[in-house]
Amino acid sequence: MPLPQEKHYTVEDFYSMPEDIRAELINGHIVCMSAPGRLHQELSHELDFAITNYIKSKSGKCRVYTAPFSVQLRKEEDTVVEPDISVICDLDKLNDRGCLGAPDWIIEIASPSNPSHDYITKLGLYHDAGVREYWIVDAEQRKIHVYNMHDGKFILNTYTFDDTVQVSIYEDLYIGFPSLDLNI
Repeated sequence: MPLPQEKHYTVEDFYSMPEDIRAELINGHIVCMSAPGRLHQELSHELDFAITNYIKSKSGKCRVYTAPFSVQLRKEEDTVVEPDISVICDLDKLNDRGCLGAPDWIIEIASPSNPSHDYITKLGLYHDAGVREYWIVDAEQRKIHVYNMHDGKFILNTYTFDDTVQVSIYEDLYIGFPSLDLNI
């Protein structure tokens, strides 16, 4: 939820905040985030591990970053998000602060305290920025909502934690949710 504020915050204001504050900047508004829970962290770790191992096994150039990792989707906008997992294949987008431009693939693990942030706000931001693939992993519903960009539109497919999900930005990467080491 955005903090009550009197002013429009800029990217420079955002980067001037103390590093121990978990927040995002959405259209000039500071949005505070709660600390992730145990299952959230397990999902993040397991997905990061699977994706990173795949990329390394293929000697791929893409990089995987987990939160906290700043992504400024567009240079001209006062928006900086911190996706749970970002996969960036155009390494020219990386800078000292994080990523400037749309990652190729973003995974958000839905927050039970503010699901509309991932399902509405970030969905719109990622679509408009041209993210090629966006996953919302919802531990409460035990579902994975996969949005793939086709002809400028997101196409949605929904899976469960009993499914194996193909990653569209890679032809031969499949994430088997039943094989993830989750304590649920």
